[in-house]
Parts: sequence; structure tokens; C-alpha cells
Amino acid sequence: MIRTATPADVPVIHALVRELAEYEKVPHEAQATEEQLHDALFGPCPGAFAHIAETAEGEVAGFALWFLNFSTWKGVHGIYLEDLYVRPEHRGTGLGKALLLELARICVERGYGRLEWAVLNWNEPSIKFYESLGARPQDEWTVYRLTDEALTTLAP
Repeated sequence: MIRTATPADVPVIHALVRELAEYEKVPHEAQATEEQLHDALFGPCPGAFAHIAETAEGEVAGFALWFLNFSTWKGVHGIYLEDLYVRPEHRGTGLGKALLLELARICVERGYGRLEWAVLNWNEPSIKFYESLGARPQDEWTVYRLTDEALTTLAP
């Protein structure tokens, strides 16, 4: 079952983010607090959205956290999927696909032009899964990022 996250889900979303960071081998980079997640998802001006994947027994098995982007070429919004994570014991049960289907449904329903995300180059199981759904890598673009000291130095 896929459902929209509620404020009561923030602690489990926080736990899932930390689990994802462990899986991606960068636990020290998961610095977000529950309060920050709550504000981003449910504060006065939410900029992020989340969906929860539950088992038939009501156990939280995964989540998707996303935000809107915009294509100047298409002239419409899209969804950027920041995190998609299903706990290891629930992988292969269709919950990851169900989360992506829900986001695709939202895109189509709202007239958004694309659903996109990034995947680590070494994450072969996820790459195969995404490609099995029809997703294609956008390898002509390289992601650049300013963060920490470089960001502070650049800022006036």
C-alpha cells in the first residue's frame, strides 16, 4: 500500500533516510534532523513531499521523497525524486515499483512533463530495476554541486 506521508511519519522517514545513507555507504552525510524534515514536508511553506510504502500488515517498508522541478523547454513542472528506499527485507515485493507508479500517476494527473532521479553508478540492482520500467540514463549531463565551504565562499 502506498499513501501520502503525514506529520506522524516524520520519525520513520528520518530513520529510513539514515538507513538509505548506510546503504549508500555515506552514513556521515545524513545530517538532517527530524525537525528539518518536518519543516520541509509539513511546515508553513513545504517544498518537499513524501509517500510511504506499507506492507499488508501496516509495517512501513519504504518511502519516496520528492519535490517539484521545472523544465523551461517543456514549460511545465516535473517531479525530482530525491530518495526512493525500500528496506532490504521488503525488496522484490513490488513496493519500489508501486512508489514509482504513484509518482508517475501524479505526473500524468497534474500534467507534469517528467519524473527524474539520480542513481549511484555502482548500484546495479537499482539501475536494472529502473531500466526494466523504461527509464533511461541521461548520461550526456554531469551533475555539479556546490556545498559546504565552496558554497559559502561563492556566496556574496
